[in-house]
Amino acid sequence: MLEKEFKYYREHQTELVQEYNNKYVVIKDEKVLGAYNSELEAYTETKKNHAVGTFLIQHVTPGSAGYTQTFHSRVDIRRE
Repeated sequence: MLEKEFKYYREHQTELVQEYNNKYVVIKDEKVLGAYNSELEAYTETKKNHAVGTFLIQHVTPGSAGYTQTFHSRVDIRRE
């Protein structure tokens, strides 16, 4: 699901940062459809002409922090 679009973002991240730093880009079929100031604006505008689930919205930032997430959970380990 949207692997092609995400791969495109990662392969072109340097150029995208130069042009769209801190914007939310919409990628579909290895093309940037638009750049927006917010994720909501990108979603609202793009869904007018494209089916939801067929495009990727990606926040453009340098490095991997913009597309990786770390989840932490509290684990209670008890030994009896």
